[in-house]
Amino acid sequence: MRSLPELNSAPVTLAVLGAGAWGTALSRLAINNHHEVRLWSRQSALSLETAVAEAQVIVSAIPMKGVPELVERLIALNLPETTILGTATKGLDPATTLTPSRIFKQAFPGHPLVVLSGPNLSKEIEEGLPAATVVASEAEAAAATLQRIFASDALRVYTSSDPLGAELGGTLKNVIAIAVGVCDGLNLGYNARAALITRALPEVIRIGTHLGGRPDTFFGLSGLGDMLATCTSPLSRNYRVGCGLAQGKPLEQILADLGSTAEGVNTAHVLMAIAQRENIYAPISYQVHCLLKGEITPKEAVLALMGRELKPEAIDPGAIPSV
Repeated sequence: MRSLPELNSAPVTLAVLGAGAWGTALSRLAINNHHEVRLWSRQSALSLETAVAEAQVIVSAIPMKGVPELVERLIALNLPETTILGTATKGLDPATTLTPSRIFKQAFPGHPLVVLSGPNLSKEIEEGLPAATVVASEAEAAAATLQRIFASDALRVYTSSDPLGAELGGTLKNVIAIAVGVCDGLNLGYNARAALITRALPEVIRIGTHLGGRPDTFFGLSGLGDMLATCTSPLSRNYRVGCGLAQGKPLEQILADLGSTAEGVNTAHVLMAIAQRENIYAPISYQVHCLLKGEITPKEAVLALMGRELKPEAIDPGAIPSV
């Protein structure tokens, strides 16, 4: 990997790929910090080639299903190795079961790569409400650059050296948000919601650490923080999917009413393929998977979780951060 130019003290040229709610919010944050921003989408008049030309930083904020094609198009453009690549997508690729950052890393092994993840409901970011997020990279200078690009009086940006853990935390919690949406949609109460979120955390840690994330990352903003925001807000698309299913609505109707992507639906199915392949115990995610496939009802999913064999609560001590 070539040494990076000093990008932290001067305005940069940033290409944001994806003009949805999150891509637009990121663009406005960068513009407010006086950076040159090119916002691209498939529907925009701006071509991808023009958007990324001489861009020092490229951030992808498109849905998971579009990531492999986007990467192929970027490969053809022969990007300079000094270009920082960022991904703000939270999902798993059905074909490869890889996260977006792993797909980018395979395609651009010499580029600095940064993951953006945290409890960031885009509507609240747009309204300037206080929030915090994480930019995670194995390249410290690259993380520091994105930290400076997006930080504001309303958005506190932290750095991390665990991009895969940060990405998995943001990805796996979408499945849990569907489960919590079902819980609330069935009016099971605050006790049930608290129990579900609490028991979901070790499940996410178990999966995430097996796939390569660090345990402490899942207790941070991109893990527990993102889970709390997504599992308790009607602004969360995945939470709304769960609520809709609990109310007896067909999944197709729920997704059509959302008008945007709920990544947890695809993630649940890909996650189960990974769990079966790797022999990972994921009972909550499994029930969500079955529910989304129409194999069980919301009430049957709850009964299945409540009727499991009794066991100690203890979490693996190795999964607890030292600070």
